[in-house]
Amino acid sequence: MQFHHGMYFLPSEHLVPIARAIDELGFAGVTISDHLFYPRELSSRYTYSPFEDGSPPWPPETEYPDAWCLISAMAAVTQKLRFTTSVYVAPARNLFSLAKAAGTAAFLSGDRVQMGVGAGWCKEEFDAAEQDFSDRGSRLNDMIPALRALWQGGWVSYQGSHYTVPSIQMNPAPRRPIPIYAGGYSEAAIRRATRLCDGWICATAHTVDEARHHVGAVREMLARSDRGTASDFRMFVGLPGPPDLDAYRQLADDGVTDFVVAPVHAYGQAAGQTGAALLRACIHAAERFATEIIAQVAE
Repeated sequence: MQFHHGMYFLPSEHLVPIARAIDELGFAGVTISDHLFYPRELSSRYTYSPFEDGSPPWPPETEYPDAWCLISAMAAVTQKLRFTTSVYVAPARNLFSLAKAAGTAAFLSGDRVQMGVGAGWCKEEFDAAEQDFSDRGSRLNDMIPALRALWQGGWVSYQGSHYTVPSIQMNPAPRRPIPIYAGGYSEAAIRRATRLCDGWICATAHTVDEARHHVGAVREMLARSDRGTASDFRMFVGLPGPPDLDAYRQLADDGVTDFVVAPVHAYGQAAGQTGAALLRACIHAAERFATEIIAQVAE
């Protein structure tokens, strides 16, 4: 059972100091969300929207720093933390640009990068990036093995259903394979995770029962795949509300290996805080979580 500090809905200038502060607290890593922008005219429906109009639950001014810039900055001030995108909208990007950015971040961080990927929901981002929205799922399925080929080092090539890589070298290459996890609740997303990836990432479930339902679906599809139980398959889950050690243990018994937590939100310490006070609250909440949860699990 490992815990990752979610770096979402926080000011960008606080993220590197938070990473530096929690590097020795027992967190396995941090997770980083991804969006290119928020369009003024939004017609796309957010997949997990709680609203009838399908709008996302975060405001337009929410900050989404570039994942690979942020990972490189955090890696420079830490020694232990691993960095997981949760999740990166990979098919909204050019294959070679993504492979270069992620591979370089992995190399510079000492192979502490893990890539969570998702098909995405915001058509406006795809249109602006000149990437096809209609075939994003099948392109992501082809992008995963193409990325792995590009990260091998030396002369590499790849021929898939959507991507063709001629014989090239892309250096520096990661010293070890970058784990790839697929995010999403849909049958297609779970199939992608269990057949093509090293694990699955769950968007925050509203309840423990909901999380267990999705975990059960992943385990069932994994059992039907040619990988069987896949003992090295990782499952990431986030839960809202106050930290609950019993809930973490229950889900761990179901096969969850990694939990995404945001201590300052979980403990309600972010309300009304800004600037330096918010940064202090974030670090204090992380220290409290490390004492009350991580240390208890380690015993």
